[in-house]
Amino acid sequence: MRRKLFTPRPSGAAERATNGKYALRVIAEPAREAQVEIPVRGPSSDWTPHGSIAVDVVNASRQQTSLTIEVEDSSGATSAGRTVVPVRPAESVSLALPLNPPGPLDMGMRGEPPIPGFQLLVADHKPVTLKRMALVRVRIPANAAPTTLFIDNLRAGPSVSYDRIVDRFGQFSKAQWPGKLAGEADLAARWREERAELQARPSLPGRDQYGGWAAGPKLKATGFFRAEKRNGKWWLATPDGHLFFSLGLNSINYVEGNTVVKGREGMFEWLPKDGDPLASHRAPPEGHAPLGLKIKLFSGRGFNFYTANLERKYGKDWIAEWRKITLARLRAWGFNTIANWSDPSLYDLKQAPYTATLDIGGNHARLSSGSDYWTRMHDSFDPVFAKSVDSTVRDLATRRRNDPWCIGYFVDNELPWGGMRDPRTRYGLALGALSLGPESPAKRALVAQLKSRYGAIEKLNQSWTARFASWEALEKPAKWDADLNAAMQRDLGLFVKELAERYFRTIRDALKKYDPNHMYLGTRFAWYTSEEVHAAAEFCDVVSFNIYRAVVDPAQYAILDEIDRPVVIGEFHMGALDRGMFHTGLVASRDQDERARMYQAYVRSVAAHPKLVGSHFFKYVDEPVVGRPGDGENYNIGFVTITDSLYPEMIAAAKQLHAAIYDERDRGLPPQVSSAR
Repeated sequence: MRRKLFTPRPSGAAERATNGKYALRVIAEPAREAQVEIPVRGPSSDWTPHGSIAVDVVNASRQQTSLTIEVEDSSGATSAGRTVVPVRPAESVSLALPLNPPGPLDMGMRGEPPIPGFQLLVADHKPVTLKRMALVRVRIPANAAPTTLFIDNLRAGPSVSYDRIVDRFGQFSKAQWPGKLAGEADLAARWREERAELQARPSLPGRDQYGGWAAGPKLKATGFFRAEKRNGKWWLATPDGHLFFSLGLNSINYVEGNTVVKGREGMFEWLPKDGDPLASHRAPPEGHAPLGLKIKLFSGRGFNFYTANLERKYGKDWIAEWRKITLARLRAWGFNTIANWSDPSLYDLKQAPYTATLDIGGNHARLSSGSDYWTRMHDSFDPVFAKSVDSTVRDLATRRRNDPWCIGYFVDNELPWGGMRDPRTRYGLALGALSLGPESPAKRALVAQLKSRYGAIEKLNQSWTARFASWEALEKPAKWDADLNAAMQRDLGLFVKELAERYFRTIRDALKKYDPNHMYLGTRFAWYTSEEVHAAAEFCDVVSFNIYRAVVDPAQYAILDEIDRPVVIGEFHMGALDRGMFHTGLVASRDQDERARMYQAYVRSVAAHPKLVGSHFFKYVDEPVVGRPGDGENYNIGFVTITDSLYPEMIAAAKQLHAAIYDERDRGLPPQVSSAR
């Protein structure tokens, strides 16, 4: 029985909307944010017994709109949640905002379990005093046209529950959806159906052995992958000389199905006991938190539901079967690249091109940019850095140097380069060096640059509007809280530029020393400044960005106009909440149909750009429903589920697009040819 917290009086003409006695009609003016405050008084102000606040909303407008719902207690403290995807025209939704639940991060995951029957709002999880609630507030963002909503049936809703929410296959146990695995018989039936499809349509027509455009123009065959500009547009070329647009999947492996069990045993309906045949899929403790994330329950002994399901499906020899089937899927779906963080054993089967993955380790110095999410930045001024690079590169590059199936090397990922938001972000690495002492190679290099430029400390002080007593005083840790004037920005920018150039040059030199045949694919920028992108373009064969957007909009990436170098998208994705997962990932879609359309739109936006030569989707398999170790990500971002079942909408969209992508990309280009180095 739903308990109403209030029954609003009709405003203007009475309107019935959903199943409340009256509905509140809200008309928001265009181009202005609107808000509605609904007071809560008397006995209804005590929400202690309730797990969530629920409301029905009907969008009576001609355009979609987002919503934010806030609750406020008598002290003014608020807790808020926003819609995951906008409410469509004529759509009716039931929304729920959890009230003081444990935050999902505290439970080891990014997205929390849904409340069945409701679209759960993305909440900030700020605590409020439930005994003395004051009001509910609905915020409607500024839209281009008037927005009319009916708000109805405000009521108490159920709580978010973490009790036994994962079934024995690793799926959400509290809901049903198309494709949910009901039993092991489903695994066998689905495999029979998929095997027949793979045998009937094993690959796309018109492709060479590497997935290049066999039916298209022929370039020089060099025996290895390379980049070339043709008719004003950058391309990759296969070892056989065919045009190649890299269509990849990241993390094609089976190890990432692990989720932490220790400390969360009550979340699972089933876990293997000692002696159980599937107990071998228990996973040892692993995972470390990104520097920028305060976490709990993200490490400890786990269980890999994905590999357990693979053994259920393919038997004791499941690893060999997984490799064979995965490669067959890539060919049939039109993917031609095994992208970053994939199982290296797939490389040696020589059935699909791959990108090799390197992460620079070692005991060289690091420094902070002020935005250190995953790690701190390498101090490329430290002489030990070159030794670290050489040690990291030597083994893999030596082993891969003669392999024609290797496209090239990604080295490092999403380093804290800074950003172009403001001067402090742009020159964060230089400010980080400034904050260190003389033991820091980066700090010594910065001081040496400034000495060479100014000579006397008085001239630096005048230029920076500073008060350093001497160069020795500048060598000590210095925190700069004042604004960065134009002269200081110029000086710090020159430091950042040299730091980046040393970084990329050192790695380029090591790669070419041990493997002159393959391309250096860059560092997969998530954050970057102009100085760093220009440095990458100077020393990398291909520059790489991870771009999480609905599409790649050239206006948002005008930085590419400043360089003449091929560029690959190292990561993108989109996810939905209609198949039992708790989080959409970084780009939300309404359902699997929309997700598939968004995949096509994104890849088409990449193919339309003259400098972009490929896009790699993150990732092959969904993340565990209750989070992966280390950072708790539990996103619906796979082409394959944790049960090794397929997302048919995504696969159909990929096959359709991939079959046409070469012809679409090659149309209408001005006649001009030049080769990359």
